[in-house]
Amino acid sequence: QVQLVESGGGLVQPGGSLRLSCAASGIIFRIYAMAWYRQAPGKERELVARISAAGSKTYTDSVKGRFTISRDNAKNTVYLQMNELKPEDTAVYYCNVALPTRSSWGQGTQVTVSS
Repeated sequence: QVQLVESGGGLVQPGGSLRLSCAASGIIFRIYAMAWYRQAPGKERELVARISAAGSKTYTDSVKGRFTISRDNAKNTVYLQMNELKPEDTAVYYCNVALPTRSSWGQGTQVTVSS
């Protein structure tokens, strides 16, 4: 049974930082690309960042230079370091892994950027 558990969300002021974590179980973590998505109220879910099994990283334009995705294969965990947070980064952030037969999602963690 695949399980993805996110943590690290919260309320932060504009310009602040948060680090999200996603602990995976039930998969051979090191062979899969991992991704972070987010969904703001009234908007579609969007891809934020992705890291391949080999460690290649891609980001959506709005977070380039501010967010960093990383992975620790020994801990079966993927991270999203978010710096210089803006109110428009407010959303529920989801961890994702695309398996051969289906896509698997975590339950999400709320990030709110507000003064």
